[in-house]
Amino acid sequence: MKDNIEVGYDFRLDTKCGDPDTDSLKLYNFHSLLWNQKVANNKTLNLQVLNKNYGRLILKTNLTDNLSSDRMFPHFIGKYNGKLDSWLSDSDKEKLQYKVRTIGGHIVFPAHRKNGFTINQARGVNRKISDRFDLTLECIKRFYQNEESPLSSTLCRYSEFFRVFENFENYIEFFMLQDFIKCNGEINYALPFDDFNRSALPKSKKEYGDYMNITVELIDKRNKRIFKRIKNIVYV
Repeated sequence: MKDNIEVGYDFRLDTKCGDPDTDSLKLYNFHSLLWNQKVANNKTLNLQVLNKNYGRLILKTNLTDNLSSDRMFPHFIGKYNGKLDSWLSDSDKEKLQYKVRTIGGHIVFPAHRKNGFTINQARGVNRKISDRFDLTLECIKRFYQNEESPLSSTLCRYSEFFRVFENFENYIEFFMLQDFIKCNGEINYALPFDDFNRSALPKSKKEYGDYMNITVELIDKRNKRIFKRIKNIVYV
């Protein structure tokens, strides 16, 4: 029981290949526990952890295609030829790298390619997104509103998955993303947003610090929501 509610667990400690989204059984069991929930129209999403080829784990579902884990937030450390690395202290780097690998920093998306990149892959290679979840969430919001975004073609290919939740509000509630939305309904962006025109990367030391602080705050808040849900699951 205790293992089930360790929302501060670092899933980097439970991977053989170096990528918890690929082979961390603890992470996938956590996903299975969290997302076996009712969705729209009183349907229940049932998840089963399966071990596929070469030790890769997936989540088999009853309502849509197989799902896989995805780290929601990039930390940018060691990326882009290390040009951002000097903008954070060593302690802040480790703090950010740790936080994004707790359960509050993970979500699930469809696992398999469907005539192109998966959502996980597409948001990583698209420079207007650069793997950021706040920008991904803006794209998902626009999908539900039938509006264009840098991820439109990808999200449309996986419309079956998003239709399980019927609308954006249900998607937010199901995955406990309430703190990612402001009172006015706008996304709580980690960096200034100008309709995908600016670079998705921090432009200065201050912006990188702001990005880290907002990211850590959102993960902490989501971890608290996750803790409450799991306590209800485990002890009810």
